[in-house]
Amino acid sequence: MQSPARPALGILCIVFGMTAISVNDMLIKRLSGGYPLHEIVFARSAIGIVFSLALVQMEGGWKILRTDKAGWHILRGLLVVASNMAYFVALAAIPLADATALFFVAPLFITVLSIPLLGEKVGPLRIGAVLVGFVGVIIMQRPWVSGSELGASRLVLLLPVLSALTYALMQLMTRRLGATSKASALSVYIQLMFMVVSLGFFLVAGDGRFVQDNSAPSLVFLLRAWVWPEPSDAWVLVGLGLNAAIVGYCLSQAYRLADAATVAPFEYIGLPLAVFWGWFIWSDVPVWEVWTGIVLIVGSGLFVFLREHQKSRRVARTEIKRR
Repeated sequence: MQSPARPALGILCIVFGMTAISVNDMLIKRLSGGYPLHEIVFARSAIGIVFSLALVQMEGGWKILRTDKAGWHILRGLLVVASNMAYFVALAAIPLADATALFFVAPLFITVLSIPLLGEKVGPLRIGAVLVGFVGVIIMQRPWVSGSELGASRLVLLLPVLSALTYALMQLMTRRLGATSKASALSVYIQLMFMVVSLGFFLVAGDGRFVQDNSAPSLVFLLRAWVWPEPSDAWVLVGLGLNAAIVGYCLSQAYRLADAATVAPFEYIGLPLAVFWGWFIWSDVPVWEVWTGIVLIVGSGLFVFLREHQKSRRVARTEIKRR
């Protein structure tokens, strides 16, 4: 049964969830110099699933984990894992604000892909806004600058965009499925998928056999050997686990309690938080190309949300008049 609309609580959940995501990204970037990504993901998910299962008990018990759409949940989980892995690999090599800004083209991908995948009609104004957003992506890629000046390969700079694409596909699939599961159950499904994929990485590359001394930082982060955590880092991993449960629950709950047009614009709070963490911890200040890209991507994304909201309200009024 669909949850009753509670927009204020939905907004609170999305703000809290995006704050937790920014902390998650900051902590993973901090750990990227000493641990492989798949070890961090496994530890985070193994700890996070404990908190998620506690939430399952609060929301109805083990019965809410039953589903007749296991295949769809597996596909959804794989898309989330692919999105996260691409994004986190990029974090090892580029500033946090750059990666976050590039990822926020996801709403634009959702708008474009909704045409062939959901059969939705998108007008010229929204198409124009999408094009402006992608101009922002191109500016952030700085095609006029040589690869040696970028600080990372162009492939790495495209990873957050790939992350946004897989995230958009996941959101469209969720929209088609409908929100039929509790937020805590959705969080458990995602944590399980993270654990399965990270264990697969461990079995294939957990001894570090694919990493050379001259490998790129992103490749090292993805494939270096597992190591036993330092005591101080063990607490960071516990924090990541708790954070993962908070993120999974809050984001799922936000979109169950309110419509996407209401809560989605508040996801952009993640950008100033990413700029803050980058400056506060690594003294990274975005260059002018990044600031320009941020303005274009955020502006176009908010315009798309506004137009979709206006369109849905017009459709609702038309249906009421017909009745």
